[in-house]
Amino acid sequence: MPELRIDPLSGHRTIVAGERSRRPGGEPRCEPAEPIDAEQDPFAAGHEDRTPPELYAVRPGGGPPDSPGWTVRVVPNLYPALEPRSAPPAEAAAEPAAAGGRGGGELFATLPASGAHEVVVNGPQPVLSLADLPVEQVVAAVEVWRERMRAHSDSAYVQLIVNERREAGASLPHTHAQLYALDFVPAAVARERERAAAYTTRTMGGNLLGDLVAEEVRRGERIVGIDEEAVLLAPFASRLPFQLMLAPRVPRARFEDDGPTGAALLHDGLRRLQRRLGANPPLNMWIRTAPRGAEGFCWRIDVMPRLTHLAGLELSTELNLNIVAPEDAARLLREADAPSAPVSGAAG
Repeated sequence: MPELRIDPLSGHRTIVAGERSRRPGGEPRCEPAEPIDAEQDPFAAGHEDRTPPELYAVRPGGGPPDSPGWTVRVVPNLYPALEPRSAPPAEAAAEPAAAGGRGGGELFATLPASGAHEVVVNGPQPVLSLADLPVEQVVAAVEVWRERMRAHSDSAYVQLIVNERREAGASLPHTHAQLYALDFVPAAVARERERAAAYTTRTMGGNLLGDLVAEEVRRGERIVGIDEEAVLLAPFASRLPFQLMLAPRVPRARFEDDGPTGAALLHDGLRRLQRRLGANPPLNMWIRTAPRGAEGFCWRIDVMPRLTHLAGLELSTELNLNIVAPEDAARLLREADAPSAPVSGAAG
């Protein structure tokens, strides 16, 4: 029977209707992507001259900037969505109501889109997914994510995302992350901050995500994996089939602070998706870290495979329809144990 579920972290509502996956053509699936043409890959080692000058790099053997020998590399986005803060201010004033140009008070308010927009190349290997990198490389990439988030600690909010495959918004196939350093806290993040703070007040000091993870571990039905750093699970009100959430075993507010990152368990979860679905799915991933003024907040990593299309219901109401129950998704991923030999196409 279909259920309406409410996400305790965001308040977002999802209809979970697992029976719909059994209708003709309804089972989520994905086809393998075309391999990367290494010669045309601007993020490949040896092609450093095809990107803007690097901002940061891990280069174990030493060497000058924009030279080979790096393991993780950070460059400005060639087509930035945000104007660098050092640039001359736009005509828009500090308050939307006083904005000039196209602005018109409350109805057509504008502000400069200022901040920073960076690309983190997750590794020199020409692969499409974090799942195809060795786990050590993923750990190194995640540490650089954290380092670049720290570099923008003066921002109101720093959003780090990963888009894999064109169907999920990736314009270049080589695995990479993007960082947006924003001068404001997005509304969705602010709502989560408010819900976390309200829970802390109601429970006299409780941590919303920490308590949620503890209860999920106790029940076990939506758990995909646990290691010494983190817990990986299929969220109770998953919006999309095979959605995953990774959270630290001990609640910590900010991902960018020192402590475990859960990178190895994240890599394991992505490999499980690969094995279960027969290919790396198109997906979106992001880090939710504590915004300014957050109380009782805990960071997490959300993974959203794009196996179904957002259609009229989702676009008109922001109400998702998930055709794979999270309990079924977790069970199927737990059963997707590692094969005895490396997955074909994985980079070593």
